[in-house]
Amino acid sequence: MFTPDSSSFRLSRRGFLNAAALGAASVAVSACGTVGQQLVEPPPPAYVEPPLSDYAMMYGPISDGGFEVPAIPYQKIDPQFLRQIVPDPTGQKPGTIIVDTTGHHLYLVRDGGQAIRYGVGLGRAGFEWAGDAVVQWKQKWPKWTPPDEMVARQPELKEYSADNGGMPGGLKNPLGARALYLFQGNQDTLYRLHGSPEWNSIGKSVSSGCVRLINQDIIDLYDRVPSKTPVIVTANIGEPMVATANRRAIPIDAGVPDGSILLGPVD
Repeated sequence: MFTPDSSSFRLSRRGFLNAAALGAASVAVSACGTVGQQLVEPPPPAYVEPPLSDYAMMYGPISDGGFEVPAIPYQKIDPQFLRQIVPDPTGQKPGTIIVDTTGHHLYLVRDGGQAIRYGVGLGRAGFEWAGDAVVQWKQKWPKWTPPDEMVARQPELKEYSADNGGMPGGLKNPLGARALYLFQGNQDTLYRLHGSPEWNSIGKSVSSGCVRLINQDIIDLYDRVPSKTPVIVTANIGEPMVATANRRAIPIDAGVPDGSILLGPVD
């Protein structure tokens, strides 16, 4: 029977212990290296704008403020003018509104390089306005008071003049379901982002100097726009349109009513 030599056994045992010790030291060194390294957290996921409803729901009938806003025949509108999420082409900070008068689009810039785009109707030649402004007042179903120069051009509007109290809010009111009032340097520009019952004017230049949206779209925009939202009106994205003597906005109303509480001073 084979009996192992005791010295051989001791050497083998010593070698095993040495190897084990070296392995443990190696693990310890490795562990120290891991602890000493700076952990890099993965980047946060990119913001993705929540999807919009389908068009049948988006442009369906709405009960709002005691009024029944009728459904819009969205199938008859060029799809580019329907509300949708698009890559932001403006480069402006999130929360900014940009009106592209050439493309007849309004962009509300969102996080993550996205924007919500709406189709708009605009002022015809000679009634345009461009520049930077701030939303200083917001109204649901606003009263409409045509300015004196509009009444002079259209005498049939006299019954809605300031002297006669204006036109109450409603489905036939030219300001539609909502209005956002634009100011420059604490001065009312008399320029508005507003709703309109005339859905077939979207994508065209037919109104007197303001930006009109489908009523369902202005309701959506109104709910997304906080106090003092910056607004840029431009002929082309990134290229401001300079107003001239022959290109002047004809206001759609006589101004914010006296005593109105604005959204706060413009910074």
